[in-house]
Amino acid sequence: MSILFSPITIKGVTFKNRIIVSPMCQYSAVDGFANDWHFVHLGSFAVGGAALVLVEATGISAEGRISSADLGLWKDDHIDKLTQINTFIKQQGAIPGIQLAHAGRKASTMIPWEGRDEVKPEAGGWQTVAPSAVPYSENYPKPLALDLEGIQKVISDFKKATERALRAGFEVIEIHASHGYLLHQFLSPLANRRTDSYGGSFENRIRLLLEVVESVQSVLPRKTPLFVRIPATDWAEGGWTPEDASSLARILKEKNVDVMDVTSGGVVNHQKIAVGPAYQTPFAAKIKRETGALTSTAGLITNAIQAESILVNGEADLVMLAREFLRDPHFPLRAAHELKVDISWPVQYERAKW
Repeated sequence: MSILFSPITIKGVTFKNRIIVSPMCQYSAVDGFANDWHFVHLGSFAVGGAALVLVEATGISAEGRISSADLGLWKDDHIDKLTQINTFIKQQGAIPGIQLAHAGRKASTMIPWEGRDEVKPEAGGWQTVAPSAVPYSENYPKPLALDLEGIQKVISDFKKATERALRAGFEVIEIHASHGYLLHQFLSPLANRRTDSYGGSFENRIRLLLEVVESVQSVLPRKTPLFVRIPATDWAEGGWTPEDASSLARILKEKNVDVMDVTSGGVVNHQKIAVGPAYQTPFAAKIKRETGALTSTAGLITNAIQAESILVNGEADLVMLAREFLRDPHFPLRAAHELKVDISWPVQYERAKW
């Protein structure tokens, strides 16, 4: 039996296989609202056999968006369309999940296909915030260093967004603490130059993430899994390291975080990433081996044999795909055929089954 197509139960949720749709920003929302693009985009993955469909990095506040076209959950009005999407996802036998995020100093930027520069306030941008008043790069906005009141707002915003996500029917919550966004900025000494209780030592730099986790958990039902996307490395000298990642994962596991979603990079623009097939999987394997935590892995995973091998080798418990799902929303159906596993197809599609 294929491990890729074996079920796994985490908390009170059973996933029919180990294939996850990784969160992928679509830059197609208006004022944070999901629309029919998101319905078709996300719904197609559920039809295609994914076990968990994770919605893109969703702003916990308007100022926490990467761009003005990001999804949001900072007001109740955002709930209705997401509820409709989640209802459809569940009808296809998949689990709807959401990644909650704050972009920090990487916010107020252009939609990628229009450019990579900051959007100034007079053009619809906004003042960004970060652990320290240091921009990501010359073409990004200069952030304000968060004061203690601002930090408490971030914690509260994560909690409120979680409450809204639950009302919308999401059954998995993921906290985004990687890819150079706000929580990662606090983790990394390359972005965090604070001298108070949120900066300096490892214990201080992880403080905000732990407080966000605690705040989110305070409103999570016991049956709802909590994932945290953590950085494995900054790929830059003097930054966050794989050893830091293992230490953080051990603490998060002790605090009842269910899955470590291991990715890397994004906190500085001078990073040097060794990109290749499944290039981030060794980091997930290290964390799994050293902490015993459940891990997911992502990054240039593109075929069934590759995904199956990761699981067979014990390098991760779940496999996330992004670009491959854009190329083929029905990847799980094809993967099952390649691995000679007989799985259920949507009845509307059965006449095309191999």
